[in-house]
Amino acid sequence: MTIRWLRAQLWLAVLPLLYCMFFQPAFTQTAFAPVYVTLWFDTEDYILPQSDDAAKRLAETLTGLGVRATFKIVGEKARVLEQRGRIDVIRALQKHDIGYHTDWHSRHPVISVYLQNAGWDEGIAEFLRREGSGAADIRRIFGVQPVCYGQPGSAWAPQAYPALRTLGIRMYLDEARHVGLDSQPFYYGGMLNVFNLGTAVVRMELGLPDNLSRARNQFQQACETLRARGGGTISIYYHPCEFVHAEFWDGVNFGRGKNPARSDWKLPPTKPVADAEKGFSDFEQYIGFIKEQPGVRFVTATDLMRLYADQASEHRFTRSEIRALALGVRSGITFQRLGLVAVSAAELFWLLNQEVMAVAKTGELPPTDINVQFLDGPARTFGASGSAPAPSSIPWSAFAGTVMDVEGYCRSRWRVPHEIWIGAQSISPEAYLTTIAGLLNEIVETGHAPAEVRLEAGTLIAEKYVARDAKNLWGWVIFPEGFHAPALMELARLQAWTLKPALLKQ
Repeated sequence: MTIRWLRAQLWLAVLPLLYCMFFQPAFTQTAFAPVYVTLWFDTEDYILPQSDDAAKRLAETLTGLGVRATFKIVGEKARVLEQRGRIDVIRALQKHDIGYHTDWHSRHPVISVYLQNAGWDEGIAEFLRREGSGAADIRRIFGVQPVCYGQPGSAWAPQAYPALRTLGIRMYLDEARHVGLDSQPFYYGGMLNVFNLGTAVVRMELGLPDNLSRARNQFQQACETLRARGGGTISIYYHPCEFVHAEFWDGVNFGRGKNPARSDWKLPPTKPVADAEKGFSDFEQYIGFIKEQPGVRFVTATDLMRLYADQASEHRFTRSEIRALALGVRSGITFQRLGLVAVSAAELFWLLNQEVMAVAKTGELPPTDINVQFLDGPARTFGASGSAPAPSSIPWSAFAGTVMDVEGYCRSRWRVPHEIWIGAQSISPEAYLTTIAGLLNEIVETGHAPAEVRLEAGTLIAEKYVARDAKNLWGWVIFPEGFHAPALMELARLQAWTLKPALLKQ
């Protein structure tokens, strides 16, 4: 009896321990929707030598904490590190992801200024001419391909996207208000964008009273918001130079369009040593606090590209899926979702045109599923070219030729055409997409193309996610006084054809 009692007591003591070992961890892991934190540094100041040591210290602190960040580096900053013999700084940064942050950052003319009057193709070429050498220097000095890019200040431009793809850079990582989607990552311009995250940007401001406790509270609130949505990403950014200077290096030298000779560049004032040390200490404590939060994981730009990999690029679209996408056009032209796959308006344009083109060639819908191809948005706004208005309907035989012509344009330019010709008349790409969506539905229902194709109007409602030209877009102190770029933002709205949410892999 005594032995049985002792055995029973032993099991009572061991069972809770076994539960914690085998069951509780699984419960804890699934109790929280995942929250990913991307920490990035605009490593830009090539004037103040103390910023070199600040970058090294931050990189080494994070390495000691087991956290990898993303350091976006200016071309001239990399060259200056090389010239100063700061191999120690380069090696410390190499333990993290390396991104690109333009060749000269704030030296005039900055990107939005030199592209403000450029068209689409001209702007792409000019970005490559001015910025390509900086990306090459990052590769040479750091020995890696930059994984991402972000603009200096708010000097953003849509022509940068195809240029960056040419340079082998596939992710846009920064913060501004030019384009955004629900304060979470999105695809735009053929690249993953962690940009304009709004309330999901949680910085601990340096030097403010009670900054650490306030940042902790803000971080927890952001986590709760994302978990209620099923998970997501928080963005945190700093500049190594802001830990040691009292005023930004570029504002001192290049503010409001000033462009002094290099010999006249001035060192910015620095912080008292005690203030700088408090900033480094607060930062380390803040990162340590984040690391301890359940269900939270630090991720680099490389990690984010895996987590938010575009499922549409590998997806084979069935006839029923394409039919569903075509029906969705009735509500307006924008991105759509099919389960875990997101499709942009430009991808929708490609898919629907492929289906109708098969009918134009063979008289039947394609027998197999099809893949999507990426297209940029139109290069300029549609204009009626002074021709007579397009008729309300057109014979199928004539329209079939237009469908084939659109296919040729897309494959030669890899963008949505800005104007689509039907004989001597032209229509907008929005009208064309709406028309072929209705046409495809009719073909599916009847089994054949109609004798007459009804032309319909269309509206790109995805452009609502792109900001209008306004003062708050161009408030960066480096811009010339009163700077605006309406033509730039018009091109940005045209590229809303490429916009869609980035979906977390399940």
